[in-house]
Amino acid sequence: MSPAKATTAASKAAKASKSEMCYELLRGRILDGTYGPGYRLVFDQLAREAGVSTIPLREAVRRLQSDGLVEIVRNVGARVAVFDRSQVEHSLNVLARLEGYATAISAPLMSAADIAEARAINDRMVEALADFDPTAFTALNRRFHFSLYAHCPDRHLNALLESEWARLDHMRRSTFTYVPGRARTSVREHEHLLDLIDASADPQVIEQAACAHKIATAAALHQAKTGTP
Repeated sequence: MSPAKATTAASKAAKASKSEMCYELLRGRILDGTYGPGYRLVFDQLAREAGVSTIPLREAVRRLQSDGLVEIVRNVGARVAVFDRSQVEHSLNVLARLEGYATAISAPLMSAADIAEARAINDRMVEALADFDPTAFTALNRRFHFSLYAHCPDRHLNALLESEWARLDHMRRSTFTYVPGRARTSVREHEHLLDLIDASADPQVIEQAACAHKIATAAALHQAKTGTP
């Protein structure tokens, strides 16, 4: 490689590294609630804070926009995306399909110890019903589902699941805040799903059960929003 090409390659690598750093910084602050929905992202201020130019920041924001975590608003600029429950419902329905398939193809790869671990998490969720904290319950719920497809062999599917869960974590903090009654039904559905996995049920049956579980959460949220029984 010529010196000129080597310099160009090094420059591109440094630029990519700065962009990645900005992406992880902003994404982390959005997901942990430091930058809440509607928070305006001021490039000059963020660039000074991160010690970079605005170029890698803009690239990071474009990625976050693709992730659905940032939106560009006319006469406002870049801001943390503002979501409503309709969008949460949509994401839950998308996640239902992904999660159903992921759980089905992961089930045969789960050992007895893996199933026991998932049951232990669900048991903690049952205990949490007594002194209900929607945010803590949601964190356990996330752990439970990821324990089911921890051995998912499809990397692309894993990335999609991570992305959808991240969007939901940002959008809602906790669906169970709006539909607390759903929590008790949810843990029963978890137990049923684990029974199917433990019994080596047909993958299609497991997929349908996992998918229906998430769709039921979306339906409960919709009913709470519209006031339908």
